[in-house]
Amino acid sequence: MGSAAEWSPSSWQSKPIKQVVTYDDQTAVSAALSKLSSLPPIVTPTEIIKLKSSLRDAALGKSFLLQGGDCAELFSYCADDPINAKIKLLLQMSLVLIWGSNKPIIRIGRMAGQYAKPRSSPTEIVDGKEMPSFRGDILNGFDPAHRHVDPDRLVTAYFHSATTLNYIRGQLSSGIADLHNPLDWDLGHVQDEGLQKKYSQIVSNISESLRFMRTIGADTSGQLQTVDLYTSHEGLVLEYEQSLTRRLKHPVGYQSSLSNDGRGWYNTSAHFIWIGDRTRQIDGGHVEYFRGIENPIGIKVGPSMKNDELVELLDIVNPNKEIGKVTLITRYGKDKVESMLGPHIEAVKKSGHVVVWQCDPMHGNTHSTPTGIKTRSFNSIFSELSSALKVHKEHSSFLGGMHLELTGDAVTECTGGSEGLAEEDLSLNYTTYCDPRLNEKQALELAFLVAGHYREDNAL
Repeated sequence: MGSAAEWSPSSWQSKPIKQVVTYDDQTAVSAALSKLSSLPPIVTPTEIIKLKSSLRDAALGKSFLLQGGDCAELFSYCADDPINAKIKLLLQMSLVLIWGSNKPIIRIGRMAGQYAKPRSSPTEIVDGKEMPSFRGDILNGFDPAHRHVDPDRLVTAYFHSATTLNYIRGQLSSGIADLHNPLDWDLGHVQDEGLQKKYSQIVSNISESLRFMRTIGADTSGQLQTVDLYTSHEGLVLEYEQSLTRRLKHPVGYQSSLSNDGRGWYNTSAHFIWIGDRTRQIDGGHVEYFRGIENPIGIKVGPSMKNDELVELLDIVNPNKEIGKVTLITRYGKDKVESMLGPHIEAVKKSGHVVVWQCDPMHGNTHSTPTGIKTRSFNSIFSELSSALKVHKEHSSFLGGMHLELTGDAVTECTGGSEGLAEEDLSLNYTTYCDPRLNEKQALELAFLVAGHYREDNAL
């Protein structure tokens, strides 16, 4: 790889690339990318660097990262009810995790831009006919009539991302996250009495603490009325990411390790983007693009990742070894996590890199039912999370976060959990357009289980 001075937002184009997008009309592509390049940033350097600072704490074990949202976000999810449901679920889960871990929680949504999905094959069979695979709303439509890759969707993705984030910001500034009114975060579809009781007890404890603080005059209410909620997506479609990469002034006080002229290259499409397990080739276009941006970044780490390859990747994308610049999102599967995570932890330690270790217990635990429905088992998801917590402790490391595919809706896509969803129940409300997601009840239950682990650990 070249030096940082040789990097540009377009230098990835000289490298081989996986998940190539082929457009028929290059004139239309050029027009779409030109339009994107002229539009204002969706996020700001100040927000990006604030998240980067928080992730430094997560890398040092001082905070915990909760990242969650849809597998493949659709343009139709840009509506008040779906967005509210996800905001509330992430807030509820973070409240439970704060109670359990006694640490600040960093919240990142897989939303306002998670419109692209890598696929293992460029085509798929639908109703007996072979057609282009659905690659996410940013490229083509799920409807068989709309499988043609359309460059106008790049611009449409921008406007849906900006609108979603605008609504999130408005809701947060309007008090949706006000801890003075935690009971306003109703549990929606969750009817389980046990979960309701646990959650209500936590809310009661928080309300009591706030009343006490108010009584003694220590209630800093302005800090309790809102929270930070950052956005993220897989940086898969590099033409889109390049068009939203801008050279901007650094926030006051920020010292960049990539530039010393007071400016840096910021990806303004989201606060945080990640490289997928299918596109992390050392000499590939995605790694080349990611190495030049100021944003904190993620790298998916699957079972095929070799120790030396992982260290080489870190050296390329973070040559100055900024603490917390890189989040390693491990996704081994419940049967491989205990054999693979430890050696990866030790290799990274030896390299001198200090990363955020984040467990993605979803992607390594996907299977299909005998009738061909893609699903995940709640027990397998929790098993991988539990194993990750255990392995990190054994290696004097920190699990800095968890990365979940979830929705605030009462879907039936993952089996298990206290509601006991079986494979025959999947068809009741299976609405995902890609991978199965935890529903609100399952996601909240998982937060309680992880919080319970931390409380037990802290009591020892």
